Amino acid sequence: MAWNALWVSVFVFITFLVAHASYIILSAHRVRAEQDTDELETRYPELPKRVKRHTFMARLFHWVMAGSIFTLLGTAFFPIMGWQFDWVTIHYTAGLVLTGAIVYHIFHTVFFLDFWSIWVGPKDIPEFKAEVMREAGHDVPGPHPAKYPIGNRLYHLVLTFVGCTVSLTGMVMLWRMGTPFITPNPYILGEGTWGWVYVFHGMTGLSLAGLSVAHIIFGARPKNWWLTKSMIIGSVSRREYLAHHEPSRWPITVKGKRVSGMQARKPEEA
Repeated sequence: MAWNALWVSVFVFITFLVAHASYIILSAHRVRAEQDTDELETRYPELPKRVKRHTFMARLFHWVMAGSIFTLLGTAFFPIMGWQFDWVTIHYTAGLVLTGAIVYHIFHTVFFLDFWSIWVGPKDIPEFKAEVMREAGHDVPGPHPAKYPIGNRLYHLVLTFVGCTVSLTGMVMLWRMGTPFITPNPYILGEGTWGWVYVFHGMTGLSLAGLSVAHIIFGARPKNWWLTKSMIIGSVSRREYLAHHEPSRWPITVKGKRVSGMQARKPEEA
Protein backbone atom coordinates (compact mmCIF):
# COMPACT_ATOMS: atom_id res chain seq x y z
CA MET A 1 0.00 0.00 0.00
CA ALA A 2 1.64 3.24 -1.14
CA TRP A 3 2.16 5.82 1.60
CA ASN A 4 0.82 8.46 -0.81
CA ALA A 5 -2.60 6.89 -0.31
CA LEU A 6 -2.66 8.67 3.04
CA TRP A 7 -3.54 11.85 1.17
CA VAL A 8 -6.67 10.14 -0.13
CA SER A 9 -7.62 9.44 3.47
CA VAL A 10 -6.91 13.07 4.41
CA PHE A 11 -9.10 14.29 1.52
CA VAL A 12 -11.94 11.98 2.55
CA PHE A 13 -11.60 13.16 6.16
CA ILE A 14 -11.76 16.86 5.18
CA THR A 15 -14.76 16.14 2.94
CA PHE A 16 -16.44 14.38 5.84
CA LEU A 17 -15.84 17.38 8.13
CA VAL A 18 -17.36 19.76 5.58
CA ALA A 19 -20.37 17.49 4.99
CA HIS A 20 -20.89 16.98 8.70
CA ALA A 21 -20.67 20.72 9.42
CA SER A 22 -23.27 21.32 6.70
CA TYR A 23 -25.50 18.68 8.26
CA ILE A 24 -25.21 20.36 11.68
CA ILE A 25 -26.20 23.73 10.21
CA LEU A 26 -29.04 22.55 7.96
CA SER A 27 -30.55 19.64 9.89
CA ALA A 28 -33.55 20.15 12.15
CA HIS A 29 -32.24 17.48 14.59
CA ARG A 30 -35.76 16.40 15.47
CA VAL A 31 -36.23 14.24 18.54
CA ARG A 32 -39.53 13.40 20.20
CA ALA A 33 -41.41 16.53 21.30
CA GLU A 34 -41.38 17.38 25.00
CA GLN A 35 -45.12 16.86 25.39
CA ASP A 36 -44.91 13.47 23.65
CA THR A 37 -42.08 12.46 25.98
CA ASP A 38 -44.18 13.61 28.96
CA GLU A 39 -47.02 11.43 27.74
CA LEU A 40 -44.74 8.42 27.40
CA GLU A 41 -43.47 8.92 30.95
CA THR A 42 -47.06 8.72 32.08
CA ARG A 43 -47.73 5.62 29.98
CA TYR A 44 -44.63 3.80 31.27
CA PRO A 45 -44.59 4.59 35.02
CA GLU A 46 -42.67 1.43 35.91
CA LEU A 47 -39.57 2.40 33.94
CA PRO A 48 -36.55 2.89 36.21
CA LYS A 49 -34.88 6.30 36.49
CA ARG A 50 -31.81 4.85 34.78
CA VAL A 51 -32.20 2.46 31.83
CA LYS A 52 -29.31 0.06 31.22
CA ARG A 53 -27.90 0.44 27.72
CA HIS A 54 -24.59 -1.41 27.88
CA THR A 55 -23.49 -4.24 30.17
CA PHE A 56 -20.12 -4.07 31.90
CA MET A 57 -18.65 -6.68 29.54
CA ALA A 58 -19.90 -4.80 26.48
CA ARG A 59 -18.27 -1.60 27.77
CA LEU A 60 -15.07 -3.46 28.60
CA PHE A 61 -14.93 -4.80 25.05
CA HIS A 62 -15.47 -1.31 23.63
CA TRP A 63 -12.59 0.24 25.58
CA VAL A 64 -10.23 -2.70 25.03
CA MET A 65 -10.97 -2.45 21.32
CA ALA A 66 -10.44 1.33 21.39
CA GLY A 67 -7.11 0.99 23.20
CA SER A 68 -5.85 -1.68 20.82
CA ILE A 69 -6.92 0.30 17.74
CA PHE A 70 -5.18 3.50 18.89
CA THR A 71 -2.06 1.47 19.68
CA LEU A 72 -2.18 -0.13 16.23
CA LEU A 73 -2.63 3.22 14.49
CA GLY A 74 0.18 4.84 16.47
CA THR A 75 2.66 2.03 15.87
CA ALA A 76 1.68 1.85 12.19
CA PHE A 77 1.90 5.52 11.24
CA PHE A 78 4.30 7.20 13.68
CA PRO A 79 7.40 5.37 12.35
CA ILE A 80 6.48 6.32 8.77
CA MET A 81 6.12 9.93 9.90
CA GLY A 82 9.65 9.88 11.33
CA TRP A 83 9.27 8.80 14.96
CA GLN A 84 11.48 5.72 15.09
CA PHE A 85 11.09 3.18 17.89
CA ASP A 86 10.78 -0.58 18.31
CA TRP A 87 7.20 -0.73 17.13
CA VAL A 88 6.83 -4.22 15.62
CA THR A 89 6.26 -6.20 18.83
CA ILE A 90 3.86 -3.57 20.19
CA HIS A 91 1.97 -3.55 16.89
CA TYR A 92 1.34 -7.25 16.56
CA THR A 93 0.59 -7.59 20.28
CA ALA A 94 -2.11 -4.92 19.95
CA GLY A 95 -3.35 -6.74 16.84
CA LEU A 96 -3.67 -9.99 18.78
CA VAL A 97 -5.59 -8.14 21.51
CA LEU A 98 -7.94 -6.65 18.90
CA THR A 99 -8.48 -10.02 17.22
CA GLY A 100 -9.20 -11.68 20.55
CA ALA A 101 -11.63 -8.88 21.45
CA ILE A 102 -13.48 -9.33 18.15
CA VAL A 103 -13.76 -13.10 18.66
CA TYR A 104 -15.07 -12.53 22.18
CA HIS A 105 -17.54 -9.90 20.93
CA ILE A 106 -18.96 -12.27 18.31
CA PHE A 107 -19.43 -14.97 20.95
CA HIS A 108 -20.94 -12.48 23.43
CA THR A 109 -23.44 -11.00 20.98
CA VAL A 110 -24.53 -14.35 19.54
CA PHE A 111 -25.18 -16.08 22.86
CA PHE A 112 -25.84 -13.32 25.41
CA LEU A 113 -27.13 -10.22 23.60
CA ASP A 114 -29.74 -9.44 20.95
CA PHE A 115 -27.59 -10.27 17.91
CA TRP A 116 -29.95 -8.86 15.26
CA SER A 117 -30.56 -5.53 16.99
CA ILE A 118 -27.41 -4.00 15.48
CA TRP A 119 -27.99 -5.06 11.85
CA VAL A 120 -29.79 -3.14 9.10
CA GLY A 121 -32.49 -4.69 6.92
CA PRO A 122 -35.73 -4.02 4.98
CA LYS A 123 -37.61 -3.74 8.28
CA ASP A 124 -35.78 -0.46 8.92
CA ILE A 125 -37.06 1.33 5.79
CA PRO A 126 -40.01 3.01 7.61
CA GLU A 127 -37.66 4.25 10.33
CA PHE A 128 -35.19 5.54 7.74
CA LYS A 129 -37.91 7.45 5.89
CA ALA A 130 -39.23 8.93 9.13
CA GLU A 131 -35.74 9.98 10.26
CA VAL A 132 -35.01 11.68 6.92
CA MET A 133 -38.31 13.59 7.11
CA ARG A 134 -37.64 14.68 10.70
CA GLU A 135 -34.13 15.85 9.82
CA ALA A 136 -35.70 17.93 7.04
CA GLY A 137 -37.93 19.62 9.62
CA HIS A 138 -41.18 17.70 9.14
CA ASP A 139 -43.21 16.37 12.04
CA VAL A 140 -44.05 12.83 10.94
CA PRO A 141 -45.46 9.93 12.97
CA GLY A 142 -42.98 7.29 11.81
CA PRO A 143 -41.20 5.04 14.33
CA HIS A 144 -38.30 6.34 16.38
CA PRO A 145 -35.13 4.21 16.66
CA ALA A 146 -34.93 1.01 18.64
CA LYS A 147 -31.85 0.54 20.84
CA TYR A 148 -29.46 1.46 18.02
CA PRO A 149 -30.30 4.24 15.52
CA ILE A 150 -29.71 3.56 11.84
CA GLY A 151 -26.56 5.70 11.78
CA ASN A 152 -25.00 3.60 14.54
CA ARG A 153 -25.90 0.37 12.76
CA LEU A 154 -24.53 1.50 9.40
CA TYR A 155 -21.29 2.54 11.08
CA HIS A 156 -21.15 -0.84 12.84
CA LEU A 157 -21.61 -2.61 9.49
CA VAL A 158 -18.67 -0.77 7.92
CA LEU A 159 -16.51 -1.18 11.02
CA THR A 160 -17.27 -4.92 11.10
CA PHE A 161 -15.90 -5.35 7.58
CA VAL A 162 -12.87 -3.13 8.20
CA GLY A 163 -12.06 -4.56 11.63
CA CYS A 164 -12.37 -8.20 10.55
CA THR A 165 -10.35 -7.61 7.37
CA VAL A 166 -7.50 -5.79 9.12
CA SER A 167 -7.41 -8.47 11.84
CA LEU A 168 -7.46 -11.44 9.46
CA THR A 169 -4.79 -9.97 7.15
CA GLY A 170 -2.68 -9.05 10.17
CA MET A 171 -2.89 -12.58 11.54
CA VAL A 172 -1.78 -14.00 8.17
CA MET A 173 1.13 -11.54 8.07
CA LEU A 174 2.49 -13.03 11.30
CA TRP A 175 3.64 -16.03 9.25
CA ARG A 176 5.55 -13.69 6.95
CA MET A 177 7.47 -11.88 9.68
CA GLY A 178 7.60 -14.50 12.43
CA THR A 179 7.08 -14.08 16.16
CA PRO A 180 8.35 -15.83 19.32
CA PHE A 181 5.44 -18.29 18.96
CA ILE A 182 5.15 -18.54 15.14
CA THR A 183 7.92 -19.81 12.88
CA PRO A 184 8.11 -17.60 9.78
CA ASN A 185 7.04 -19.32 6.58
CA PRO A 186 6.67 -16.90 3.67
CA TYR A 187 5.89 -19.77 1.31
CA ILE A 188 2.40 -20.48 2.65
CA LEU A 189 1.18 -17.96 0.06
CA GLY A 190 2.44 -16.94 -3.35
CA GLU A 191 4.11 -13.56 -3.88
CA GLY A 192 1.06 -12.16 -5.67
CA THR A 193 -1.25 -13.27 -2.87
CA TRP A 194 1.08 -11.80 -0.26
CA GLY A 195 0.93 -8.52 -2.15
CA TRP A 196 -2.86 -8.44 -1.91
CA VAL A 197 -2.71 -9.30 1.81
CA TYR A 198 -0.50 -6.26 2.41
CA VAL A 199 -2.64 -4.03 0.20
CA PHE A 200 -5.86 -4.98 2.00
CA HIS A 201 -4.16 -4.57 5.37
CA GLY A 202 -2.95 -1.09 4.41
CA MET A 203 -6.28 -0.01 2.94
CA THR A 204 -8.29 -1.18 5.93
CA GLY A 205 -5.70 0.35 8.25
CA LEU A 206 -6.18 3.76 6.65
CA SER A 207 -9.95 3.24 6.74
CA LEU A 208 -9.76 2.35 10.42
CA ALA A 209 -7.95 5.61 11.11
CA GLY A 210 -10.70 7.62 9.39
CA LEU A 211 -13.50 5.66 11.06
CA SER A 212 -11.90 6.18 14.46
CA VAL A 213 -11.63 9.94 13.98
CA ALA A 214 -15.25 10.10 12.78
CA HIS A 215 -16.36 8.09 15.80
CA ILE A 216 -14.56 10.47 18.17
CA ILE A 217 -16.09 13.51 16.46
CA PHE A 218 -19.62 12.12 16.75
CA GLY A 219 -19.06 11.03 20.35
CA ALA A 220 -17.72 14.44 21.36
CA ARG A 221 -20.69 16.36 19.96
CA PRO A 222 -22.88 17.79 22.76
CA LYS A 223 -25.93 16.27 21.05
CA ASN A 224 -24.44 12.78 21.40
CA TRP A 225 -22.78 13.13 24.79
CA TRP A 226 -25.60 11.19 26.44
CA LEU A 227 -24.65 8.22 24.25
CA THR A 228 -20.94 8.58 24.99
CA LYS A 229 -21.67 8.81 28.71
CA SER A 230 -23.69 5.58 28.50
CA MET A 231 -20.59 3.78 27.22
CA ILE A 232 -18.83 4.90 30.40
CA ILE A 233 -21.49 4.37 33.07
CA GLY A 234 -23.65 1.85 31.18
CA SER A 235 -27.05 3.57 31.34
CA VAL A 236 -29.18 6.47 30.09
CA SER A 237 -31.84 8.40 31.94
CA ARG A 238 -35.49 7.46 31.58
CA ARG A 239 -36.10 10.79 29.85
CA GLU A 240 -33.32 10.18 27.30
CA TYR A 241 -34.63 6.69 26.62
CA LEU A 242 -38.15 7.96 25.92
CA ALA A 243 -37.06 11.05 23.96
CA HIS A 244 -34.79 9.20 21.55
CA HIS A 245 -36.17 5.68 21.29
CA GLU A 246 -39.33 3.74 20.56
CA PRO A 247 -40.26 1.84 23.75
CA SER A 248 -42.13 -0.79 21.75
CA ARG A 249 -38.93 -1.52 19.77
CA TRP A 250 -36.46 -1.52 22.68
CA PRO A 251 -37.98 -3.66 25.45
CA ILE A 252 -36.89 -2.95 29.04
CA THR A 253 -37.16 -5.62 31.72
CA VAL A 254 -37.01 -4.88 35.45
CA LYS A 255 -36.66 -7.82 37.86
CA GLY A 256 -37.88 -10.23 35.22
CA LYS A 257 -40.92 -8.12 34.31
CA ARG A 258 -41.11 -6.34 30.97
CA VAL A 259 -42.10 -2.71 31.52
CA SER A 260 -41.75 -1.52 27.92
CA GLY A 261 -41.86 -3.18 24.54
CA MET A 262 -45.45 -4.12 25.26
CA GLN A 263 -48.80 -2.42 24.95
CA ALA A 264 -48.46 0.59 27.22
CA ARG A 265 -51.19 1.67 29.57
CA LYS A 266 -53.24 4.64 28.53
CA PRO A 267 -52.75 7.86 30.53
CA GLU A 268 -56.11 7.52 32.26
CA GLU A 269 -55.23 3.93 33.27
CA ALA A 270 -51.91 5.02 34.71
